[in-house]
Amino acid sequence: MASNLKVFSAGAVQLGLSRVAEAFRLDGAGSVEIEFTTAPAIAKRIADGHSSDVIVAPRELIETLTNTSPLSNRPVLLGRIGVGVMVRAGAPIPGIADIAEFKQSLQIAEQIVYNQASTGIYLDKLFQRLGVATEMEVKTTRYPDFAAVRHHVANGRGNEIGFGATTVIAESAGKGITFAGPLPAEIQNYTSYAAVLTSNTGDGASAFMDYLATPSAKSILRSAGIE
Repeated sequence: MASNLKVFSAGAVQLGLSRVAEAFRLDGAGSVEIEFTTAPAIAKRIADGHSSDVIVAPRELIETLTNTSPLSNRPVLLGRIGVGVMVRAGAPIPGIADIAEFKQSLQIAEQIVYNQASTGIYLDKLFQRLGVATEMEVKTTRYPDFAAVRHHVANGRGNEIGFGATTVIAESAGKGITFAGPLPAEIQNYTSYAAVLTSNTGDGASAFMDYLATPSAKSILRSAGIE
């Protein structure tokens, strides 16, 4: 039995992972306590000595942590998540069907809002590639996590565009924002997420990892937008 199994997880997979943890509990395998935060925050918690049984994070972070921390070298891949666009509920939907429309929407927006985690890191590079980094810099606001980005966009007044993982934007429907859609396919970026055991593992943690790899868990994750 996995009693109070502890997991540090990136927030982008919150809906899917929470559903998997509940299915795991209903199967009689035990309870799972999940702390959702950003990838940088997970890295800091591990560096500061905070313990968990399982870590769920972008694969790049898992690989980095594996080189510096006592983690298993056999992670379980959960799936990938793209970057999405959102606006305040009731605001006009920006054109994002292709790169030209997307660039134009960026340029006419009064403010651009995104996080300091995986999404934000990619957007910084993307704006450089598109040749709009200087324009965006003067009207960009960044926050540590998606919750703060969502709050800003939901409570804005002008022509603002926000960004986040497609999963968390879709999950936030009805919370003051509208999902405008994913980035154009040509410039879409997917972050792959994986789970890995830590040195604190017991039978419960191993059982949860095995469950994450089952067809049932994979189906739950896909239904939450994790491809």
